[in-house]
Amino acid sequence: MSANWLDKVNWDERGLVPAIAQEVGSNDVLMVAWMNREALARTVETGEAVYWSRSRNRLWHKGEESGHVQTVREIRLDCDEDVVLLKVEQHGGIACHTGRHACFFQKFEGNAADGTWSAVEPVLKDPHSIYK
Repeated sequence: MSANWLDKVNWDERGLVPAIAQEVGSNDVLMVAWMNREALARTVETGEAVYWSRSRNRLWHKGEESGHVQTVREIRLDCDEDVVLLKVEQHGGIACHTGRHACFFQKFEGNAADGTWSAVEPVLKDPHSIYK
């Protein structure tokens, strides 16, 4: 496979692009992460989500520690070609390192003067039992 398709992506100055993981079926937005060229290429090659971890400064195969792998069913590029959408099957039902189904579990409630963020999704599994 020619890697010319990677040239279509508008990578930022660090060589990264945001990647949204959306669950097939429910259409829940599970998480947002970053990809570099190698991460996107490996995702296509393996059929499983591989991201670039900015905190670890290395490739990160989703589920490598937790077992909560994301099987990629479809990959899309947005109109500006600077965001990747992965439509995934989330194994184990947990995408978030907090032990929740998705990372977007905090909901804004109230108004601009007196607002607050509330956790509105349950922890499905204690993260201490998932990660070493």
